[in-house]
Amino acid sequence: MIRLILTLFIVMLVACSQSFTDSRDGNTYKIIQIGDTKWMAENLAYESENSYCPDGDNRNCSKMGRLYTWEAARTACPEGWRLPDSSEMAALVAHAGGVAVAGEALKSTSGWFKKGNGSDSFGFNALPAGYRGAGGSFDGIGGYAYFWSATENPDGLAYYLFLDFSSKAANINAFLKEDARSVRCVSQAQ
Repeated sequence: MIRLILTLFIVMLVACSQSFTDSRDGNTYKIIQIGDTKWMAENLAYESENSYCPDGDNRNCSKMGRLYTWEAARTACPEGWRLPDSSEMAALVAHAGGVAVAGEALKSTSGWFKKGNGSDSFGFNALPAGYRGAGGSFDGIGGYAYFWSATENPDGLAYYLFLDFSSKAANINAFLKEDARSVRCVSQAQ
């Protein structure tokens, strides 16, 4: 019985520790399966035009990835990966318990201020990288996570997933494409 339990534990550990290495820069990302979608479990950190380190500090890139304008985000994911659409983000929120509680389930267990850490129940490990406004100012590091989707709304804005330190909720909103936000890629091979 103990061997069976130990074997199952090892199998689960190996299954949960998948990773992908981006051939463009050598960055390695943890991968998780949530519902029917395979997600990167870390923010994309590939340096491209119109991408920025959170709070303008290069040290933040290694932990929180980079922030991308929507146009840059659309082409930032490595080969075999892509920016998720808003329906995939909605499915992620639904799988994580729904709008009212998904934020807590998706947020990392550390890094959020004022006791805003989450449970990271699915291994998504959302970090509060904040955003960079179109004018160049940074805001929200430690308090907010914004993840671009590939979907535009009829008003020419782009949808993103929003997580807040002061809430258990997860919301999908739309905003100006010129702001820079985090990127989580999904696998094209589902």
